[in-house]
Amino acid sequence: MSRREIRDQIFKILFRVEFYDREELENQIALFLEDLHADEKDSAYIVSKIRDIFAHLDEIDAQINAGAEKWKTGRMAKAELAIIRLAVYEMKYEEEIPVSVAINEAVELAKTYGSDHGASFVNGVLAKLV
Repeated sequence: MSRREIRDQIFKILFRVEFYDREELENQIALFLEDLHADEKDSAYIVSKIRDIFAHLDEIDAQINAGAEKWKTGRMAKAELAIIRLAVYEMKYEEEIPVSVAINEAVELAKTYGSDHGASFVNGVLAKLV
């Protein structure tokens, strides 16, 4: 899988788990991977990133809430929230991913999965966090 495809899959898991309790995370990851049919290396990478994102989720959400005026994480659409969380994780915790790439990839995900104004919303929130 390409990095973009992996990022897409990580977003889908982040979005999916928004509808379940955090205690269901491991079960939801396992169910998702059953349907994914990815090779072992890609699956392990995806699981590692999801777990790391959730390990930092309180810090990530605090950064989003601090930067997103009038739009706290509890009010955001679930797709855009998952995209922003992934991008903030990449911007703050993934040294090999340039900030501009994280933002661009987030905007592309929002164009595909977000609302009509999702891409501009995601871009605006992330721009305030740089």
